[in-house]
Amino acid sequence: MSDGEPAAPAESATSLVETAPGGTASDAGPATAAVGADAVRGDGATAVVEADRPGSSAMPGDAASDTAGDVGTVRGDAAVRPADFATAVAEAASGTVRGDAPAAPATVEPVRAWRVPWLWRVLLVLARMVVAPVARLRVTGGLPPELCGGPVILAVNHIGPFDPVAITAACGAAGIAPRLMATGGLFRAPVVGSVMRASGHIRINRRQANVAAAVDDVTRALAAGSHVLGYPEGRITLDPGMWPERGKTGLARVALATGAPVVAVAQWGAHEVAAWGGFGPTVRALSRALVRRPVVRVHFGAVVDLSGIDPAAPGAAQRATDRIIDAITGELRPLRADEPRLPRYVDPVRPLTLQRRHRPAGTRPIG
Repeated sequence: MSDGEPAAPAESATSLVETAPGGTASDAGPATAAVGADAVRGDGATAVVEADRPGSSAMPGDAASDTAGDVGTVRGDAAVRPADFATAVAEAASGTVRGDAPAAPATVEPVRAWRVPWLWRVLLVLARMVVAPVARLRVTGGLPPELCGGPVILAVNHIGPFDPVAITAACGAAGIAPRLMATGGLFRAPVVGSVMRASGHIRINRRQANVAAAVDDVTRALAAGSHVLGYPEGRITLDPGMWPERGKTGLARVALATGAPVVAVAQWGAHEVAAWGGFGPTVRALSRALVRRPVVRVHFGAVVDLSGIDPAAPGAAQRATDRIIDAITGELRPLRADEPRLPRYVDPVRPLTLQRRHRPAGTRPIG
């Protein structure tokens, strides 16, 4: 976390490990080695908030088929993934990425097609029941037919502690069962941890020596034909206008290494349901939501155009990340057309900062 930057909110349970170009975990800032991890442990009312707090969502990778060629099977169907994806997975396992750029050898094992666990199917339905009393869910768009069998990365903006629940409900409504990436703290919780493992979520062990193992887990999940959902910002946005912040590069690195398509998903309204932090503010926000039932909009947008980015070129991951954030921002604008600059509802306990403000395409410096 940069000096002078306010404490990061409960970081996305679905943030991905950020790795250096060589494939090793890299710090997003002092004392952090996880994607989306701008926070370090600390105390105090507005001090550091760990990503390990409840309210985040995610899912683990399955293992094992007989050959790497099995990555062509999607969810047990006859459909075959794009040829270049199977090649990219093989390259990832051998320690290379597209463009023949050397990378640290990855321990990627052969995988079998992933089937959605029954428990996760049940939770997708229950999430809609949880959202209904406190919000009116509106879901638009969807995955292109050719991507329904996977693999695909869903990149979502992060606006509040309630939006993982809203996104889960929206995925259930859209007939999508993504594997979410969650902080290791959820997996250590007595009951929640068992549910997370049984549902197939991907564990992110922030600030630990094996943090980079999440990259292998996500690669295996994509190779098995899964939909994987993550927050490229890595935390709840602290932008005063609640627009997407500058993203972390973890999701982009995986996308460039595997060739998996990235779909921009935008959401708006979930920030009115729960407060950024604190028991009192959260109770007041939920009480207000029970009475007003704000509209929560989720839109599954277009595939992000990452063409023309050479993974071997310096800065490729950041350029891909910028395109992903640009795409999410573009999908978000219609959802908040009547709130173009500042949100009508402002969470009084959410800190604000411009230090990670994202510059849209056309306003960034060239080079």
